[in-house]
Amino acid sequence: MITQFNDELSAVATTLRQSTVKVKSGAVGIGSGVIWQADGLIITNAHVATSNRATVELADGRVFEAVRSHFDPQQDLAALKINATNLNSATIGDADKLRVGELVLAVGNPLADTGAVTVGMIHTRHPQAVMADLQLYPGNSGGPLADCLGRVVGINTMIVNGLAVAIPSNTVNRFLLGNHRLQLGVTLQPVILSRRNLGLLVLSILPDSVAENAGLQIGDVLVGVSGKALTRPDDLAKYLHHTQKSIPLQILRHGQQFVVYITGKTAVEAT
Repeated sequence: MITQFNDELSAVATTLRQSTVKVKSGAVGIGSGVIWQADGLIITNAHVATSNRATVELADGRVFEAVRSHFDPQQDLAALKINATNLNSATIGDADKLRVGELVLAVGNPLADTGAVTVGMIHTRHPQAVMADLQLYPGNSGGPLADCLGRVVGINTMIVNGLAVAIPSNTVNRFLLGNHRLQLGVTLQPVILSRRNLGLLVLSILPDSVAENAGLQIGDVLVGVSGKALTRPDDLAKYLHHTQKSIPLQILRHGQQFVVYITGKTAVEAT
């Protein structure tokens, strides 16, 4: 019985590895991505796909130049398109149906390894994040989190308090359909500040964006919105969704905290 289970799990991992890719973009190291559609659509993290173009290496060793087609740094999601067809696309699952204690697998390219697999279980499930008790390393970002049947239920993005955090598959599908969220014009990467709080490190800023007009700088860390500390990667996106008024955004710079009031058109900095 155990031998059969091991064989089945190994087969699932092999299939997942075929739909997992390496992504190299800008000056960052190698991250991971998931073949979302067989026509060359690949999903990864925004902090992996930091520039408009990237290099994608498939599991079979083929290398393609990719163009970034969708980008939402506030949700830490990016979509890449390569000129290829009939790819080994992932089977996409429904993250809303996950159960605490359910077995999951993560695939990625950590620490220069290719198609590394880790196994764990669902620890906590929220509509905005899936948290699993399994180990991730640099290079796993953008790779798939899948259930024991191989259905991708999330995109791995970070570790918080020893738990892997993944963006739910349902969020990815909504991201591909587009949104009407206020865009700061920044690329962000989650960083742990304390046991309960996290920050969003500013990696890049688009010209003439809300962030640039506010005076945000690369290296700033976003730590709160409207006086509420960030505790999950999706908190910023939640606060900015459909906003129609000025929002106070707390940032850390060189150990000092600033408050920036942002709207869709203007931004004012205060200490």
